This record gives sequence, C-alpha cells and structure tokens, in this order.
Amino acid sequence: MNAAFTSYDVLGVPISALTLDSACSTIETWGSDKVGRFVCVRDVASLMAIISDPDLSGVHDDAAMITPDGMPLVMLGKLKGFKVERTCGPDLMDHVIARSLKSGLRHYFYGGKEGVPETLAKVFEQKYPRIRVVGVESPPFRPLTKEEDDDAVQRILASGADVVWVGISSPKQEIWMRDHYKRLTQTLIGVGAAFDFHSGAVTRAPRWMQRCSLEWLHRLISEPKRLWRRYLILAPKFVFLIIFDSIRTK
Repeated sequence: MNAAFTSYDVLGVPISALTLDSACSTIETWGSDKVGRFVCVRDVASLMAIISDPDLSGVHDDAAMITPDGMPLVMLGKLKGFKVERTCGPDLMDHVIARSLKSGLRHYFYGGKEGVPETLAKVFEQKYPRIRVVGVESPPFRPLTKEEDDDAVQRILASGADVVWVGISSPKQEIWMRDHYKRLTQTLIGVGAAFDFHSGAVTRAPRWMQRCSLEWLHRLISEPKRLWRRYLILAPKFVFLIIFDSIRTK
C-alpha cells in the first residue's frame, strides 16, 4: 500500500506525500503494466466519514495512492517536512487526461447520473482532441446483481482502458474500487464530484476561491442542505481530533 510514495499519517490514514505532477507521472507509469490498482482522493470530510465508520476502517489498506485533496491535509504534510501539493479529483482528472495526448493513456468513465459520463467524454474530447475515451457507463444507484456486476467488469476489461475514472460518490466509490481492483487490470481513480464539475452539471468555485482555499465555502453555499454537516460538523471535529492527537503523541 502506498508503495510509490512516502506517506504521512493523518488520524490513522496514510496520505501520500506528492504533488499533482508526481501523481500524474506515477499514474502514467502504471498504465503500461496491466496491474489493477486504486487511488483514493481524500479531503477532510471524506476522511472523517470513513474513519468514523468501523465497517470502512480498512478501505485504505490496499490503496496504491491516497492524494491530499483538502488544504488541511496539505498543510499537515508540509508541517511534517514533505513536499506536498493539493491534488483534488477534478484537477487530477484534467491533468492526467490532458497529458494522455503524449502518454497515450486510454480512459473509461464509470459513474455519474444517466447521461453524465457521455457528456463528460464529449467535453474532454472537445477540450483535448485525439484523447482516447474507450468506454462510458452510468451504473444504477441500487446495488448491482452479480450478473450485472460481472458484465460491468467484462466491459471494462474488454475496453482496453488504462485508467478507470470512478465517480459514484464517497465512500461508495472507495468500496467499489477496493472490491474490484483485483479483478481488473486498470488503475481505478475515485474522483467523485469531478464528473459533475467537468460535465457542467455542477459549477465549480471560481479560481480565486480555489487559490484562497475557499472552495469548500462555495460548495456549502451551492448545496447547503446536502453539505452542511460535512463542513460545519465534520470539519471542526477534524480540527479537534488533530489537536488531541498532537497532544497525545508528544
């Protein structure tokens, strides 16, 4: 787990010490070896949700990379002396796909509401002509039957994809990747809301808010009913636990 990078511990989760460029370069290297792997993109809210659920405690154990999405995770890495850069799902997706004009990586979009992965493919094909999107799929929100699941695995394998972008929300996407990576030969990357941002279904925060680490505020204002608990309860709880953990380990 996390063999490609040195990692630093955040509340028991080993966050990979990386930059956006080093993450992209590693994913490109993996594209040629046909070994199934999965990548988790971790922000404060998703980290808190996962560590708070005993049933999800081992979901990171086999992850090949755990990128620091939220700026608090980036700052903790820097305080520990690592060269760390925010590597969020939308940015990682855009950079890897842009670089695939040279790397030759082939992409599969798995997730999103009906029609979203098709729109996503068109957006990226217009933005980066000659990229290779070899499959799109919007799985139902209900649990798949064994036959449906087996069929999905076969479609992904037959597509010849190197990277499968998984956008079925966290922690559902982490569970799916953990349960499927050994059956596949691709790198699975859970990017959640990146499907909605890049397809235009949801508007991302302005660039200045991203630079000022205020993207969370834009999302809270945009979807208060769905996200209030994430940012107003889980985030303060994270700060408390980090302080407590720091005092305890001194």
